[in-house]
Amino acid sequence: MSVDVVVVGVGYVGLPLAEAVAAAGLSVVGYDTSPRVAAAVAAGRSHVPDVPASRLRSMRAGGFTVTTDPEVLGDAKTIVVCVPTGLDSAGGPDLAAVRAAAATVAEQLTPGTLVVIESTSFPGTTDEIVRPILEKYGLTAGKDFSLAYSPERVDPGNRRFGIRNTPKVISGQTPACAKSCAEFYERFVDTVVVARGTREAEMAKLLENTYRYVNIALVNEIAIFCDRIGVDVWDVLHCAATKPFGFTPFVPGPGVGGHCIPVDPKYLLDKAEREGALLGVVHAARLVDDQMPEHVVQRVTRLLAEQGKPLRGAKVLLLGVAYKANVPDTRESAAIRIAVRLRALGADLSYHDPVAVTVPELGPPVADLDEVLRTADVAVLLVAHRAYDHGRLASTARLLFDVTGQVPGKEVVRL
Repeated sequence: MSVDVVVVGVGYVGLPLAEAVAAAGLSVVGYDTSPRVAAAVAAGRSHVPDVPASRLRSMRAGGFTVTTDPEVLGDAKTIVVCVPTGLDSAGGPDLAAVRAAAATVAEQLTPGTLVVIESTSFPGTTDEIVRPILEKYGLTAGKDFSLAYSPERVDPGNRRFGIRNTPKVISGQTPACAKSCAEFYERFVDTVVVARGTREAEMAKLLENTYRYVNIALVNEIAIFCDRIGVDVWDVLHCAATKPFGFTPFVPGPGVGGHCIPVDPKYLLDKAEREGALLGVVHAARLVDDQMPEHVVQRVTRLLAEQGKPLRGAKVLLLGVAYKANVPDTRESAAIRIAVRLRALGADLSYHDPVAVTVPELGPPVADLDEVLRTADVAVLLVAHRAYDHGRLASTARLLFDVTGQVPGKEVVRL
């Protein structure tokens, strides 16, 4: 039975995309190698916060399913690959999921199908890695099937921008492929931007996140310097942000985390190294961002010393271990790196997060937040979830170190 769209990889990117496709009146099926994901969707349980269970059940009522059977790919008019691209054990690009997805698609690919890659990677991935895999069984991209690249722009937890109102960059192996890709996304996205080619679209995605990476590194470095010279970095940022031109505000924090910001610049650096190019600014940003968790640990150590307590044996409570506010995702979270480091230095560490699941390497979270706040030698707010009552944190904690800059009050120590 023919299906309009099959989404390969039904996670933080794939499930919101499937929802947008379904809302446009297209038939859509998810393909995922995880039986757990397929079972959760079948039961109406959403594993992605941006698609709550109520909306997932509406999708299910409209015919949406997730299957682990790759034969569904052979029935698709359009296949969109949304699998993750992370880092390998050496810290370099890991395209294993993309390669595996492309190989599975190739086995089921039929003439006339549009294949779109949304997974983030370095320039040349679509043409040099994905295309040869898809052409393995005799079909030719641009002739027998359309091949396109359109980088995902999902921002988990963002209530203002979603699939429809976020401009969509698209590209194709050929102009005809790009046209087919544009026509597909125009069904459910308000603005489609056509890149010159797949390499330009791939590079645009890396630039978007590297821009954030570099600017976060800049304000983190300024925060470290302001701490050294006794300047209130938050007042500095407030004043600078009043300039209506030439300045885009970024804020410091415990370090970058998540599936994009700490990962994508490494794809760019890896590609640059292989091309014999030096991206000095990006390298410098990496050095700053990598040291930020250690700076937080040093600040905690210093605050305790000012109270006459050594870090070893001190009760330290971390508030928030997700990589960003209001999402349960802990991938590449700087908070976890801070926690591991504090525990290695002998701190009696506990943590709490109102939205994130239990972190295996840290053990179970605290059950009674108020009790631990009252007894901890220092509480460290790393992620300012909406669920936290900042006034309650400040009034209950014996000593509150606010890394986020969100808690007012003279009794609060800020980054």
